[in-house]
Amino acid sequence: MISKLKNYLKKLSYQQDNLYRIRINQGIYLSRHIINLSLEDLDNYGFGIFSQFNEDSIIQYFISKIDFNKSFIEIGTENYEEANTRFLLEKDNWSGLIIDSSKKNLDFVEKQNYFWRHDLTTHHATVGVENINSILSKSKFTNNVGILSIDIDGNDYWVWEAIKMITPQLVIIEYNSKFGDQKSLTIKYEKDFLRSKEGIDKLIYGASLTALNKLGNSKGYSLICTNKNGNNAFFLNNKYLNNFIKKKTVKEVYKKSYFREYLTKDFKNSLDEDYIYNYITSSKKVIEV
Repeated sequence: MISKLKNYLKKLSYQQDNLYRIRINQGIYLSRHIINLSLEDLDNYGFGIFSQFNEDSIIQYFISKIDFNKSFIEIGTENYEEANTRFLLEKDNWSGLIIDSSKKNLDFVEKQNYFWRHDLTTHHATVGVENINSILSKSKFTNNVGILSIDIDGNDYWVWEAIKMITPQLVIIEYNSKFGDQKSLTIKYEKDFLRSKEGIDKLIYGASLTALNKLGNSKGYSLICTNKNGNNAFFLNNKYLNNFIKKKTVKEVYKKSYFREYLTKDFKNSLDEDYIYNYITSSKKVIEV
């Protein structure tokens, strides 16, 4: 019985690996067709192979128009089944470092076929302003990093602000669209910040797109676009702006996310955008920067 179970698990692993190959091949095919589109077109014609939404297609568009150093750092990956950089790893053979606060997640990653097939490094840590530069300085990814992706559902603004060890060509960072597109808001820095798992307080995390845009400008980056579902923003180092990829304003690219992350029994307040906005922006955990 044990032998049969082992064989069965091997077959499952083999089948899963084949499914991944099909997804990657599909992405290769789709990537060929986006180079003649514009970034705005990718809201309708983009794709996600391993990314949550159309981030994979946006990244492929960027690398078709800019000469990138083929390395990435992604902070906040969970088990890497859904990530902004995995398609780059497997399709384009980039080298990368992924950082996550869960040892269980990274143990899972290290057991996957892509881990030994490609140059991928894992690091277990809860990232904050106190340790981010130390983590980066001990890695081999300290010069000419192609892409930095930050998605930690909390201190994203403060971590990006604190980074001194690297100057990525492209930064992908999560924004909280519930803060709106007018005010420059972020949560106060808390070393051990944990996003609430339920209730309206679950919506108190991260930073507004306006706050991230101000920060990006101060660090020499331009806001270029957001993903179609309004939760990830793309900032390009000003050195790499060109005729295809140009600086945009918050008003031009802001999208509201309609994720139903907060629901009440009667659904009344959970559908009231004004109620949600007023509640989270008036929280003592939120400040203007």
